[in-house]
Amino acid sequence: MSARLENKVALITGAGRGIGRAIAHKMAHEGALVALAEIDFESAQSVAEELLKQDFQALAIQTDITREADVQTAVSRVMERFGRVDILVNNAGKNFNYDATTMSEADWDNAMNVDVKGAWLCCKYILPSMINAKAGSIINIASVHARITAPKHFPYAAAKSAIVGLTRNLALDYAPYNIRVNAICPGWVRTAMVQGWFDQQADPKAAEERVLSFQPLRRIGTPEEIANFVAFVASEEASFITGAELVIDGGMSIMFAH
Repeated sequence: MSARLENKVALITGAGRGIGRAIAHKMAHEGALVALAEIDFESAQSVAEELLKQDFQALAIQTDITREADVQTAVSRVMERFGRVDILVNNAGKNFNYDATTMSEADWDNAMNVDVKGAWLCCKYILPSMINAKAGSIINIASVHARITAPKHFPYAAAKSAIVGLTRNLALDYAPYNIRVNAICPGWVRTAMVQGWFDQQADPKAAEERVLSFQPLRRIGTPEEIANFVAFVASEEASFITGAELVIDGGMSIMFAH
C-alpha cells in the first residue's frame, strides 16, 4: 500500500457517493484517516463501513454544509477524533439548471448555498487549525463549467466559477502559512448524477453519443480517475502547486479552446 498520505487526516464533503466516495477510498488506501461529511448520513456510514472492514480509520458525520452550526460541529468532531485536519476536500455540490428569468430567489440562494457557501464555511472552520500547524491542503471540486459551459447550465457555471475565485483568494491569503488551496475542474464523469441526466433525456443513448463526440478520448471519466488526481494534489508531491485551476476532462476543453 502506498504511504503518500500516511497518517494525514482528510475531511471530505459529499463523500457518500460518486467522486466523493472514490476520494475517500483512494485517500484511505494512501494511508489517510478519513472523515466523511455528508447530508445523507446513511450513504456516508456505508462508505465508512466499507473502509473499516478493510482496517482503515473512517468517521461518518451527518452534515448539511449550508448550515454553519453543522459545519462547526463536524469540524469539532473530527478534531476530537483525530486531533487535526491536514486535508480538506470540498466536494459536496449539486448541478442546478434554471432559466435566469424564471428561477426564484429561493432557488438562487439554494444553488449558491450548496455550491459556494458550503465550501467557504468548511474553510472558515478548518483554516485556523491549519494556520496553527503551518501546513494544510484544501482542494475545491469545481467543474469545467467554470471555464467553458453549455446552454441550460445557469447558475451552475456561475457557482463553479465562484469556487475558482474563492480558491485563488484563499491561496493568496494563506500561502504564508504553508497552506495550499487548489481547484480541480472535472469534465464528464460517470457518476449517478450524470447517469441520471442521461436517463432523463428523450433518447439516452443518443445523448451519451453526443457527449462522447466531443471527448477526444471518446469516453467519459470515472470517479476513481478524479480521486487519483485529488490524492496527488493533496500530497507533498504537489507541494509547489497552489492557487491552480486544474482541469481533468479527458481533453474536452481543448475542443473548445480559443
